[in-house]
Amino acid sequence: MRRLCLTAVSGALVLFGAGCSTGPDKAGPVAAPAVAPAAPTAAGGGTSAPAAGAASAAASAEAGGDAALKGNSAAICDQAATTGAHAGATFAQDLKLLIDAETGQDSAAVTQARAKTSRDVQNYAYALADMGKLASEPGLKKALTAMSKQVGALKGDVRKLDAAQLAALQATLEKACGKG
Repeated sequence: MRRLCLTAVSGALVLFGAGCSTGPDKAGPVAAPAVAPAAPTAAGGGTSAPAAGAASAAASAEAGGDAALKGNSAAICDQAATTGAHAGATFAQDLKLLIDAETGQDSAAVTQARAKTSRDVQNYAYALADMGKLASEPGLKKALTAMSKQVGALKGDVRKLDAAQLAALQATLEKACGKG
């Protein structure tokens, strides 16, 4: 049953953001998330601390990304679609990580998986809010802000996502971007 649930949710998550972009990613640099995601270690899927200097590199990327996106609705729409597709794939991996950790009955792995999932959800909510702040078109700003709040309301639990919610988020973005 868990495998069926994982397959259904991961399929929906990967499709989130698919078809939103009008072409190749032309949005330029991506605004950096509030918290850098941890990279898996070779020791079995744990996490490691970000490399030294990652925070300053992220701040530089954020400043460049903000300048490239500010007030450019088409670029923001493309970036939101790309970010959504990436988040969907990440959430599918997070769900599998959680299920595997719980199935293995390793409390340390479960704690790590929940922490990673929480960071990933928080990062996506932050990215949506950041893009909303950069948008000059009121409808796009409102849509991205609402999407950020919906994702933030998950409180890091990717299991709260279902195909209908993802489709609604997708439709909100497409409508705001004039594609729906």
